[in-house]
Amino acid sequence: MDLDQLHTFLEIVRLKSFSKAAQTCFRTQPAISAQVRQLEQELNTTLFDRLGTRIALTPAGRIFAEYAEQMLELRKQAKNAINELDRVPRGELVIAANEATCIYLLPGVFSEYKELFPNIQLQVERTYGNRIAEAVAENQADFGIAQLPVTDRRLSAVRFSTDDIRLLAPPGHPLAKKDVILPRDLLGHQILMPKSGTTRSRLGAWLDVVEPDLHISMELDATEMIKRFVMAGLGVSFLASSHCAEETRAGTLAAVPLGPEPMVRSVGLIYRKDKALSKAALGFIQVVLDHAEETQLPAAANQV
Repeated sequence: MDLDQLHTFLEIVRLKSFSKAAQTCFRTQPAISAQVRQLEQELNTTLFDRLGTRIALTPAGRIFAEYAEQMLELRKQAKNAINELDRVPRGELVIAANEATCIYLLPGVFSEYKELFPNIQLQVERTYGNRIAEAVAENQADFGIAQLPVTDRRLSAVRFSTDDIRLLAPPGHPLAKKDVILPRDLLGHQILMPKSGTTRSRLGAWLDVVEPDLHISMELDATEMIKRFVMAGLGVSFLASSHCAEETRAGTLAAVPLGPEPMVRSVGLIYRKDKALSKAALGFIQVVLDHAEETQLPAAANQV
């Protein structure tokens, strides 16, 4: 059963004639008779009674006519809905990001996007950093927000935020008075380390030369927990400067750059290279680029 057969069947019903339906369908009468026979064979019933030169629907034919109209109407509605996407995009975008990114980087992006695409539902999947690229690569999310670079060759990335990892300490802590923090400066101090992720890996490499002598008292997996514990005097820790900007401005925390070189962190929007992008998805990429330009951050695409 196909849509063309349904259209032919309903034309016969409307015109009460095989020959007239053949004309409106631009087919021969034997061709449309064959289509009806195919329908009757598939449904295992008779759809028309032939009464001399007249035809009439059988009880089964009347029932089938109602469903045929519904199916063709659904087809029309589906085409209209898809065509409407070009004018007023609808649907949803799934974005994978960690909690800190959701709090400190995405609100402005989401606000701007919702003004442009009010009918698109943004669904945020809170995911640990090392799982974000995997979620996008496996089509569990349309986009991901993750630290760059990404190594999966199936993915493309657009950079939109750059900051650096800093030592986080209470304002009165001895390390808070330094201009820059070197690994050896941490000896003798209680350290609260991020539990996992890209930042933890980079810090591990930076601290490698003094690692045997460090006193790591806790491993924490939430940005807000790290800040609260540092404020409580439980130790010093590490955070992206954008994640503690409010506290440093308010003077409740100190954030000191790492050395001898800053530990620069780039965050980008990642998506599959081979995925067809809807108007809504392309709009989201553009908003990310616009947001990067407004904050005077590098916004060049980085193909990986």
